Amino acid sequence: MRDLLVVGIVLVGAIWALRHPWIGVMLWTWISIMNPHRYTWSFAYDAPVAAIAAVATLLGLLFTKERQSPFQGAPTVILFLFALWVTISWLMGVDVAGDYAQWDKVMKIYLMTFVALVLLNHKQKIIAFAWVTAGSLAILGANGGVFTLLTGGNYRVWGPDFSFIADNNHMALALIMTIPLLHFLQLQLSRAWLRHGMTVVMLLCAAAAIGTHSRGGFLAIIAMTVFLWWRSRHKILIGMAILFAVLVFLPFMPEAWWERMRTIDDYAEDPSAMGRINAWIVAWEVAKDNFFGAGMSYQHQMFFSLYGVHETVVRAAHSIYFQILGNHGFVGLLLYLLLWIVTYRYAGWLRKNGRKNPETRWASDLGAMVQVSLVGFAVGGAFLSMSYFDLPYNMMVMVVLARRWVESRAWEREANIDLLGMIGLRRKPAAKATTA
Repeated sequence: MRDLLVVGIVLVGAIWALRHPWIGVMLWTWISIMNPHRYTWSFAYDAPVAAIAAVATLLGLLFTKERQSPFQGAPTVILFLFALWVTISWLMGVDVAGDYAQWDKVMKIYLMTFVALVLLNHKQKIIAFAWVTAGSLAILGANGGVFTLLTGGNYRVWGPDFSFIADNNHMALALIMTIPLLHFLQLQLSRAWLRHGMTVVMLLCAAAAIGTHSRGGFLAIIAMTVFLWWRSRHKILIGMAILFAVLVFLPFMPEAWWERMRTIDDYAEDPSAMGRINAWIVAWEVAKDNFFGAGMSYQHQMFFSLYGVHETVVRAAHSIYFQILGNHGFVGLLLYLLLWIVTYRYAGWLRKNGRKNPETRWASDLGAMVQVSLVGFAVGGAFLSMSYFDLPYNMMVMVVLARRWVESRAWEREANIDLLGMIGLRRKPAAKATTA
């Protein structure tokens, strides 16, 4: 039944995307982030659902008139240059054929990121994009939070199989970054019961993140929580929610969880932590000796045998910074850091300038919360290999398009735009007859 449901949604969405390609962006985002087909048990599990969504969206893009240039701001130019450098790095790498699958996966993500920039040309579409992005992870987070509470935190929360967030550590960071986006969406809700419901979902996502037993995720949630409280307009409410979460969730976590968190202090005695540091050293040395980096992966035995200090075992970078450094060299790392620094500044511009007008208040809320998420990404990403994960790129799309929307005073033109009416789900009201 699940297989039929997932495939049915994908096929209907793909057909819809042929006429309204922005729907295809939503479909791709849902599949790429949530991976709903990985929760099926039969033919849908390995079905090319993402490819179906992408092809339908690109075909629709060819015929739609509602498109714009993807280069709407500095972050998009930097992303283009980074994608170009990644491609050069791959071609100049040590295993071009072996790295093709990873390059292909990353380029598809970047391609659809630019497609989103082309098609999401209204406020309603930007907010819908935020709902799909955050909602895809919120569903997993709510489920994981309930699981954590029911099992007393004795079992780890994992993400969908064969996805960016399959690993418990990656799942933790994704959920942590989602919480500020959920708060942004909460601020846009007018009904009290919906706002309270969103608070419950946010708390469950926090519980699920803690239930992953991820040390990097735990550090990220501390840093992001402090920043979230500082930036929120409702400091008392957010502070009470944080205090409630601490008093409710942490005392019920098992001793195994506490023992794992204590290893943060004595990392020098933790083989796993020292393995990560060794991988970072190798990444540094690879970048020093290879201008273009090693390609899409520097995890090759020859590098670890040559540069390993603590061991010669090949390990993942477990850091967005050292992953990019080892893969794409110092130029790649510079472009990658510049992308997120400029995106953060764009979000800051939104936070400051969006509050000047009631019509743009939502953009201010978005900018503030994206900044909080990026802080979580910067801290948690220091210990996780999530350089190419969709979520931060989606946030970049949101703030770039929202800034363009504010700067162009688009609300003066969009007062009567109805997305449901645009896609035929709501009949437009008939024009009133006039009398002489």
